[in-house]
Amino acid sequence: MAWILLSVAGLLEVVWAYFMKLSDGFSRPMYTVLTFGFMFVSFWLLSVAMKTLPLGTAYAVWTGIGAVGAFIVGLVMLGEAASPLRILAALLIVSGIALMKFTSAE
Repeated sequence: MAWILLSVAGLLEVVWAYFMKLSDGFSRPMYTVLTFGFMFVSFWLLSVAMKTLPLGTAYAVWTGIGAVGAFIVGLVMLGEAASPLRILAALLIVSGIALMKFTSAE
């Protein structure tokens, strides 16, 4: 169950990062409220997952999901550049997340 909560927390990190971008430096109230709402839920789910998962594993997976997810959202939703090196970097992060999952005792 902790891995599911952690995965949802990571996906919500992507959501709040996207809304933060749309908030335009917190100058757009609706997106600012959405940012902090999703941020709170993401952190809360991370904290629940950390009750059973090791700190380093949980935090690395959470940030990894957020980083790769935000990268993908940037490409798809915001038209950001996709250079071969940026794609390789994202693949390396995904590899690290998988390795953390498979080597975790939980």
